[in-house]
Amino acid sequence: MKFGLLKSKIERCLLESYANDTLKRDLFVFNELIVKNKNLNKLYYLYDELSANKGLNESVASEFINQSIVLYENSINKISKSDMSDITNWVSYVKTKNNYEDIDNLFSNNIVTLESKLKSKNIILENLKKTEESQEGFKNVSINEMVSIANKTVKNYVSSLTENEKRKLESILLESDEKLKLKYEIIKEDVLEKLNEIKFQETESEVTTKITETINKVMLETYDKLNYFKLQELNRSL
Repeated sequence: MKFGLLKSKIERCLLESYANDTLKRDLFVFNELIVKNKNLNKLYYLYDELSANKGLNESVASEFINQSIVLYENSINKISKSDMSDITNWVSYVKTKNNYEDIDNLFSNNIVTLESKLKSKNIILENLKKTEESQEGFKNVSINEMVSIANKTVKNYVSSLTENEKRKLESILLESDEKLKLKYEIIKEDVLEKLNEIKFQETESEVTTKITETINKVMLETYDKLNYFKLQELNRSL
């Protein structure tokens, strides 16, 4: 099965898991099969990048595609059949169209589909040249605008960030909630796992208490872009 179709099935599976109350289980499987597999993770990210509107000029977009083909070939050759089989079995029941057909065509080595490959390459090229359309909510909100409308707690927190951290937060504000919500749940699972492991190894009761408080806080918090940023920074520090 082509990876683009597999990725489409995974996304449909995760989307439907909200309604089916299987999100935690499916995120765990996603983390085990995709996130922890270096080459599959690269491939998954590569498809996201090639399907995004980046506002690149013609020459940069063309080079981006060429480098993506090299990265794909380096990654796909390192992925075992059993790894692909595990993913196929996980999402075998999911019915959906291939949302990444043009990317699959781009990476195809089938000489019979050369014309289709060239057409898909041009479609991807044009998409990469497009600028991402504005979205509702935080899409066009800068850090300064966010601080001006935020409550005192948020203002104090944002004001305490370094310039590098502020740039990271601003890039998160530009991303869509749909993608970030899924990433948030994955990061949360990872953070809780790390904290519990640290807690298990800790011997000082005062430190253990603080770790327990952090675990409870992380468990109770719900997604928003600021919480996503804080959780991401916590994960990086663990």
